[in-house]
Amino acid sequence: MFARTGALPTPLQTKQELDSLDSLVETGDVNEVPYNVFIGHNLGHRVFTMSVPFRKFKDISDVANDRELGPVAQRSLDPNHAKKLASYMLKGLISAAKLKREVTDKPALEVFDNILHALGEQPYFSIQPLVCNIRNIPLGGTGNGGIRGVRLETVGGETAAFKVYLSERHTLWVVDGQHRRKGADLTMEFLEVVRATGRYPAKSAVLYPAKGTEVTEDEMVAWNEAYDAARSYATLSVEVHLGLDVTQERQLFHDLNRLGKKVDPSLAHQFDSSNPVTAFIKNRLAGDLAIQISEKEPRDWSEDTGALMLKDVVAINAIAFLNKGNISGATPAVIEPREADVLKLWERIIEIPHFGGDRAKENTVAAQPVVLKALAKITYDLNFSNRKPERASELFDKFLDGLNAIDFSHGNPVWYYYGLNPEDRKHERFNGLDKYLPPDDVANRDVGSEQAGFMRFGAKHNDIYPLLADMIRWQVKLPSRFE
Repeated sequence: MFARTGALPTPLQTKQELDSLDSLVETGDVNEVPYNVFIGHNLGHRVFTMSVPFRKFKDISDVANDRELGPVAQRSLDPNHAKKLASYMLKGLISAAKLKREVTDKPALEVFDNILHALGEQPYFSIQPLVCNIRNIPLGGTGNGGIRGVRLETVGGETAAFKVYLSERHTLWVVDGQHRRKGADLTMEFLEVVRATGRYPAKSAVLYPAKGTEVTEDEMVAWNEAYDAARSYATLSVEVHLGLDVTQERQLFHDLNRLGKKVDPSLAHQFDSSNPVTAFIKNRLAGDLAIQISEKEPRDWSEDTGALMLKDVVAINAIAFLNKGNISGATPAVIEPREADVLKLWERIIEIPHFGGDRAKENTVAAQPVVLKALAKITYDLNFSNRKPERASELFDKFLDGLNAIDFSHGNPVWYYYGLNPEDRKHERFNGLDKYLPPDDVANRDVGSEQAGFMRFGAKHNDIYPLLADMIRWQVKLPSRFE
């Protein structure tokens, strides 16, 4: 395939090899475009590493996920994931334009900071390299029908890089990165619409919170400079494999996407500085309220220090702010106006007896995340839901005041309601509770059980916390959500 030293592939050796990439064809297509690349041998197989202008990558690449157009070597596109990447890329281009202003001594414009704040600030931006393959050439890119290239030398005669010539037939088939490719396309569509119409998109390519509104003069300066970044100095890194067939592409896709290890959610949230919900947790909850937050869960309740797992705090606040199971897509425009109300909830939570203390889970059910999710659900329903009741603000105050009167001990019989027989449920202490709860035949009713004197709620939180929220509504005398 190409030169070896012993059993190992070697970099190109002779002047002839270096100039031709192991006898690459010397004559090329009339529409060839030169690219500077570095040559590597990824586990022994020759690859190119190259940088492509952000705006140009879509034009020279394609994705094999349409059965009508040829062999499929990719999964179907997830539009929502691509849109999230587009929002991230848009922030990156604005950040790049702002940085260029600084290094070129142009006056700073506050509009760059305003846009970054609206999109979600973070300390650094980068997109991981995309992995592609050029089909219909010899494996490794060499031999008759390969890619034409020449060596670029330093003054001292050392190889600095290679210039290769890619034509229309050298399509970069995306093996890993089709969502990044689509995200880049959506980003360019957004910038082009903004520059052409002077308004933010209201339907397609909605990447900025001020959808449908006019673009101010200062904002247009920022978007123009972001567009310039996408056309020139902002690039995407690409690792190009050479001459793989469809079977090899599929194997490479599998290896790149299935052999990696996912980051632990608590560690990911700890490292993330871009999401406004994680910023709220770090600054307001862990900072101002001094709530203990940990990345490690105790093996036993007897070892509980009162700290909450970070992934649990994120999930609780995802419900309180967004009524969702995760914080993906949260923006400052949505989160910041809601912080005051959610903070009021946490200020009352830390007043619950035994909350945050040693062996908290043994002393109060409020230390179990599913109970806090129930409180978060009521907070969302009374403040941010499109179907919030009349006098919602007054009811929210009543809810907060009523938390002090709720018995959050393990002995409160309300928590055991679903474990009782029908006769015991008719006891006068449960009078009216059945009207707050959904019918028994519509969902899981296994909320948990008593173990060694403790009420341990189950692991299926999404089934359980709405029921606990109904029980809490009944205890503080709020209207039922079914009214």
